Amino acid sequence: MSGSIDTDTAVVGGGLAGVLCAYMLKERGVDAVVVEAKRIGSGATCDTTAKITAQHGLAYSRIEKEYGFKTAKAYLSANQEAVDEYRRLARSVPCDFEEKTAYVYSRSNRGKLEEEAGLYRRMGIEPVFLEHPPIPVDTVGALGMERQAQFHPLKFLTAIADGLKIYEDTFAAEIRPGEVVTEKGVVHARNIILATHYPMVNARGLYFMKLCQHRSYVLALTGAQDPEGMYLDEQEGGLSFRTYKEYLLLGGGGHRTGESGGGWAELRRAAAAAYPHAKERYAWAAQDCVSLDAMPYIGRHRRNSRDLFVATGFNKWGMTGSMVAARLLSDLIAEGSSRYEALFDPSRSMLHPRLFLNVGQAALHLFSFGKRCPHMGCALKWNPVECTWDCPCHGSRFDRNGKLIDNPAKRGIKIG
Repeated sequence: MSGSIDTDTAVVGGGLAGVLCAYMLKERGVDAVVVEAKRIGSGATCDTTAKITAQHGLAYSRIEKEYGFKTAKAYLSANQEAVDEYRRLARSVPCDFEEKTAYVYSRSNRGKLEEEAGLYRRMGIEPVFLEHPPIPVDTVGALGMERQAQFHPLKFLTAIADGLKIYEDTFAAEIRPGEVVTEKGVVHARNIILATHYPMVNARGLYFMKLCQHRSYVLALTGAQDPEGMYLDEQEGGLSFRTYKEYLLLGGGGHRTGESGGGWAELRRAAAAAYPHAKERYAWAAQDCVSLDAMPYIGRHRRNSRDLFVATGFNKWGMTGSMVAARLLSDLIAEGSSRYEALFDPSRSMLHPRLFLNVGQAALHLFSFGKRCPHMGCALKWNPVECTWDCPCHGSRFDRNGKLIDNPAKRGIKIG
């Protein structure tokens, strides 16, 4: 890209959410351009374990308690439609798509699983229940949702990106009304979608208060038992399981970015105990944006914004979240409305306990000593596991030399 470009919709961010938005808009006959600072799929999409599922832990009981049955049912419908859309596209897109049952297990509270199972039935889903799931964890059972899936996200992304207008290595430095200003030129657009993981425009809309970021860790093992499904602990800090070909992907060890946690060491201890003859082949980490109420922010960036849109806060469920976002935002842009716009409205109430945790965390680190994050000035913490400088307020990360790794910061820091 060089100079100026005119388009209907500029999509900032070339992860799965951004590329799917451009793909869906193209299907609707809307011209769209994607600008990506690095290579498409090189951020959160590259690090995901890629479970395509509407089962988001014990989400539905929590949503019903807070918002009511109608909202829980709508959340299920939006995510099941996302799973179905992946299934449809996978018929013509080679991406190692496999149908699997998704399970959430509990180590101590069977009542939670039974409560969620009862809600499944009321929402029209027949639950599956395993008394003794084939995973190396002492459980009181596992609740299953059938006809979910897993796939290879980068194979899928590469296929759907073919034919789209994508500009890689193009850093978006500024968003102005009707303009995305990049280091290589300006994209003039009637609509702008921020699909940058953490929104690059985050002061307006109060996203710096509405979002925090979490780290999680994965080991790819060979020689480990296939659990014949996808598994997740209903509690924070538990283990996650899925397979890919000969590999078992063992996840866990997570923590809020900028804080300490179990990391790979915790996973390696678990793997050694459960699979003593397995071999570790790969290890990596992921970072996820978490919203105040554990539902994504998808829609108009703020109430008075008619042409700036956002997709963020997928809460570790980025595969279905990305598809929900692409379908919802393409509806808003092409038709002017979506039946799910109120459900995921980024301007919904902020009065949740996590808000006070986020604000308290920011206040604590704004007045701490140390290297400062260029985003909003919080004191950075050294992460000895990954050898990075991490922001405990909003999740920006920098390598040992100060180079920017993860947003919302837009530039690196000086070391020494």
